Amino acid sequence: MRRLLLCCLVALTTCQSVRYEFSLNPKKTYEYRYEGLLNVGLGMSNLAEAGAKVTCKVKIMGGTSQNFLLQVSDLSFEEFNGFPGQNTFTVSPKLTRRISAQLVKPFMFDFANGHVGNIHASAEISDTVVNMVRGILSFFHVSVKTTQSVYELDEIGIHGMCQSNYAIRQNRTTQDMTVTQVVDVTNCRDKAAIYRGMATAVLDDISKQRGESVVSTMKYVYTIKPTTEGGLISRAHCLEQQHFSPFNVKGGSFQMQATKELVLLDVTDTLSAVTFTAMEDRGNIVYKFSDATAQLPIVMQNLDGPLAKAVELIKRLAEVNLYQIDSSTSEDTIKLYQLLRLVPYEGLEVMWKQLAGDEEHRRWFLDTVVEVSDGRILKFLQTRFQAGDLSSSEAMQTLLLAFNHLQALPELLDVAKTFLSAPFSKSNVQVWHTAALAYGSLVYKHCAYYTPCPLAAVQPLLDLATESLSNKNEDDMVLSLKALGNAGHPGSIKTIMRFLPGVAANPVDVSPRVRSAAVQSMRLIAARDPHRIQDITMSLFLQKDLPAEIRMLAFMVLLDTKPPMALVSTVTAHLQEESDLHVVSFVFSYLRSVARSTTPDNLFLSTACNIAVKILAPKFGRLSYHFSKAMRIDWFNDDFLFGSAAEGFMLKNAQEIFPSEVMMKGKMYFIGRIVQLLELGFRADGLRDIMGSSIPGFKGDLSLSDIWAIRQQLQNWERAAGNKTLLQVYSRASGQEWFYADINKEFVRNLIDAVSPSAGRESPAWAAMESLQKGISWHRTKSFLIFEARYFQATTLGLPLEISKYYQALNGVTVNAKAAINPPPTERLGQLLTSEISLETDGWVGCTKDFWLFYGVNTEFFQSGAQLKSKIPSSVPWKLSAKVNVRERRVALDIPLSKKEIKLVSVSSNVYAVSRNSEEPTLSKMTPMIPMGAEDVAVVRPQSTVVRPQSAAPPNTWHPRSEACAQSNIYGAALCVESEMRRVYYHQEYPLYYFLGYTNVALKAVPVKTSKVVDKIHLEFNVGKSRHPGSTQQVLGTLKRSTKDAATHLQPSSESSSGQLESGRYETMLNATPEAVFSIRALAMNRNLKPEGYDTVVYYTPEARVQNTQLIVSQVGENTNWKMCMDTVLENHAAAKAHIRWGAECQSFGMSLSADTARLPGSRPTLKAKVHWDRIPDAMMDLGRCVETYIPGMALLLGFKQEHQKNPMQEVSASLVASSADSVDVRVQVPEYTVYRRAISVTLPATSLLAVQHNSTWDYAGDLQ
Repeated sequence: MRRLLLCCLVALTTCQSVRYEFSLNPKKTYEYRYEGLLNVGLGMSNLAEAGAKVTCKVKIMGGTSQNFLLQVSDLSFEEFNGFPGQNTFTVSPKLTRRISAQLVKPFMFDFANGHVGNIHASAEISDTVVNMVRGILSFFHVSVKTTQSVYELDEIGIHGMCQSNYAIRQNRTTQDMTVTQVVDVTNCRDKAAIYRGMATAVLDDISKQRGESVVSTMKYVYTIKPTTEGGLISRAHCLEQQHFSPFNVKGGSFQMQATKELVLLDVTDTLSAVTFTAMEDRGNIVYKFSDATAQLPIVMQNLDGPLAKAVELIKRLAEVNLYQIDSSTSEDTIKLYQLLRLVPYEGLEVMWKQLAGDEEHRRWFLDTVVEVSDGRILKFLQTRFQAGDLSSSEAMQTLLLAFNHLQALPELLDVAKTFLSAPFSKSNVQVWHTAALAYGSLVYKHCAYYTPCPLAAVQPLLDLATESLSNKNEDDMVLSLKALGNAGHPGSIKTIMRFLPGVAANPVDVSPRVRSAAVQSMRLIAARDPHRIQDITMSLFLQKDLPAEIRMLAFMVLLDTKPPMALVSTVTAHLQEESDLHVVSFVFSYLRSVARSTTPDNLFLSTACNIAVKILAPKFGRLSYHFSKAMRIDWFNDDFLFGSAAEGFMLKNAQEIFPSEVMMKGKMYFIGRIVQLLELGFRADGLRDIMGSSIPGFKGDLSLSDIWAIRQQLQNWERAAGNKTLLQVYSRASGQEWFYADINKEFVRNLIDAVSPSAGRESPAWAAMESLQKGISWHRTKSFLIFEARYFQATTLGLPLEISKYYQALNGVTVNAKAAINPPPTERLGQLLTSEISLETDGWVGCTKDFWLFYGVNTEFFQSGAQLKSKIPSSVPWKLSAKVNVRERRVALDIPLSKKEIKLVSVSSNVYAVSRNSEEPTLSKMTPMIPMGAEDVAVVRPQSTVVRPQSAAPPNTWHPRSEACAQSNIYGAALCVESEMRRVYYHQEYPLYYFLGYTNVALKAVPVKTSKVVDKIHLEFNVGKSRHPGSTQQVLGTLKRSTKDAATHLQPSSESSSGQLESGRYETMLNATPEAVFSIRALAMNRNLKPEGYDTVVYYTPEARVQNTQLIVSQVGENTNWKMCMDTVLENHAAAKAHIRWGAECQSFGMSLSADTARLPGSRPTLKAKVHWDRIPDAMMDLGRCVETYIPGMALLLGFKQEHQKNPMQEVSASLVASSADSVDVRVQVPEYTVYRRAISVTLPATSLLAVQHNSTWDYAGDLQ
């Protein structure tokens, strides 16, 4: 009994002395086996993947109670590229040796209470290797609580500050404890992740609620043995999974799977004291990002001696792209960017001295050096500005791109300020504009990364605005306000308010142009400080004594703030009492457009606008298009998380007929961000003054007579006061204004003087003419990295996961030309009007655009991931001779026929599993993710190994191929479209898999073998009397037969009275003599044979109250009498008729078209259209029957009803009747049935039908002549 009691006491004492809380004994040495594995692919066994694996032994020894040493040995690095089950990991000995050289060196780390503190390493060890050590040490960073079986903690880890969910389970047999830790990586509060290149893409939180493009989770499973010193990890495993899609991850995704395992091999006593060498503190367990600007994920090359390689590459690119773009070399520009990012500042100066003397080399260097994107490019440009060895055009382009691609760091911002005070910046107007606008854009990017944004960043622009106000310099006022608009800094609101009427404490009198710039300068602040902007814009909008333009602009900015329902209701209430119809029309049309919006950013605003429209529609729903308008069209797809929007604004006032401001802009929505695309706009203060409130002869129907009236009014441009700006144009990209220009009287006068017929030898046009006579050769290429967007996130292995998008364009144009003038002008340019000009020219214009999307691991040692690669080359070569005779109004072109196939434009893309390593950069592997058949040719990067599967393609493969050509045997040429696609489809993985796979689409011009060889194509254009109408009697006979056929056809197909009237009118035309308006000849020429082709002549027959034209197309050649005759009649804008016949002497086939408006007494305005045919080819009949079968289904979708009734068999008609003030009835009749719908709401008022019907007649012949 005593022995039993003693055993129980001993056992109880033992149980109480062991602990599970994880700890390390500083007197012990722990040896583990570590394996880390990463795979990137689509998660399907028959699709290619890329991966990497690291295995090693890890030894941990204690130095002090809280300092431990980590040593790595037996390292092996392996790569995988291919198909699971068919390919295996392969060891890379060279890369293993390079990584081992750093990783085998000792590392020291602090450790206490189960958590890793700071890590120490030698200075020569790279950040990438230290991060790999963090991946190993993260196994020893765990919180074990024995008092709870389930608990949550917010704790620091390799991914940053994230929430961890723990679950603890004890094995009663072995006494081991299993700890499961799940980390929500997606929603980390302070995540180890960074964005680059996305500062101007606004975050859209509501879009992210509809779906995510990146989702990450991580799970650790520990097996912990209890000891007296604490818990000992005997085995640990981690699985991290990330799903990424360019769209919504719900519809298929790329997958990154990272696993790592730690297995305890041995625990021994530390025999000797551990000594520590000199080490640096490298931070805590959180992943640390290094500067990856030179580690481009889509290329890997030997980076030794970057300066010499960059110079050599520039010279080679300039040489191979000298005449036209070599699309196979466009990717080398990415390599050039990478090399330049490694060249020090002194090296850039050396390159400039070597390359600046050659025009091609100089241009290539300036176009690509802007991608250095750090302080070196600023210092280089400072030197250039001080030396003054850049032209104004070079300075403007280089400064613009350098600032917009610059890293937005505080120290770089301070350097960038100096360009605002540099004398060279102010030596040219456009350079000065560029410097100020580009600095504002840099401030905007800086504020996107640093919150709160310091006021000092925008202070130079505030000083410029204040100074311009005190000096009353209007040009500087506009420039400073536009630059502040680019900056979007909330701290600039007080300064901007000084330019705004009614909101400034001490208002100043400025021009409408300055006020407009001031209001628009708040457009980007609207997202950063919406409440203050709402107060200001509402105050401006409600001031009825302000110009309508300012109030409308204020309302635009107000909607940019996404106002709540209360503010929209306030606008609605005030609008009901508004007297300015331009303001009413603009606001109502904008509210109505936003009410229909489906994009996520307008989710709540569209609801408020919808209610406002319902309140305002009864009173303002019928305002015509003559008033100011705003329009928005958008769409958004939740499956793709993608959408787009287009907006247009026209601002007018009651005093002028011409708009004061017109703006057009587009937006793109993708993966939770909003990118503002291109925006164009113009202000027309001076033109508006010239136009005044009315234009003599202007009726508002935008006819030729209206255009003529505007032209006559514009001739009064000299009446504009002083040198007032006539027109101001601007452009914005990504929401940033990058260019604007003022066109004033002096500019117009100089332009007119330069090209005036009275201009002499002093004119620039005369110098250009002389150069053209001697012969010119002009060539330009421009490489442009349109965007570089990169996202980095830590992985559990300590390797950086990167999602990157690159869009590169290489543009080129070459023009060679030489002219001969007979007789040559001697004194005035006007003598050219009596000369014949002969021109010989050849050249090329085109571009190649490359797009890459990379998803995977990217380090300076290796790259492993998935890559989408797309290439779009376009090419338009030309060679022709031309003769121009102004006096005879004749132009003739001779175009030699190419004997080679010309690919005009093509689109090719594919998705690859890629593996690259720095020790063997030329042996990179790129395996098409979707298996390619043996007959397919993969589109891959040069010097890449293409891995193909041994098995056949999977059964669910879609592989369509097609080629369609439009061929002309007469001209010996064809235009062909060929396409090929390869897809693997999984219904549950839509839409991602729809876009993955090989794609190739091309448009080609192809020579055609014919019995008669075609040497060239001759085109001739004559205005006025035709020079080659054939026999005059033959043409008159053809016209008379065409007119007689039209008169015969109209009798049975029209109502009796109108038919007789039209028939009589055609009889009158039979006796009239037609007048040739213009003619076109297109002939295939051969030196030994007669030409073949087509001759087109347009005739005009004068008749009171009727405009009548005839078009005759005749085939030219032996034994042919094919013609097409078309007779058109337009009467008082109320009726239009066309009669078409073609075939032998225009007699084989025929059809007629008619449209007219009518409003009989007691009836409603009506618009009718009808197509009637006599005889048409079988192909046209088959196409008509095919369309007829689709009409019922489409009509049902659009809300139409259907009646089964027999209608005229050779006729299709439609009618539109104004059923009410804002709705119409539509009825469509085909031979077998009728579809109709009543009360369809329309935007334009029904009274516009009457306006069309009662327009007065305009002189068609006079306008043409």
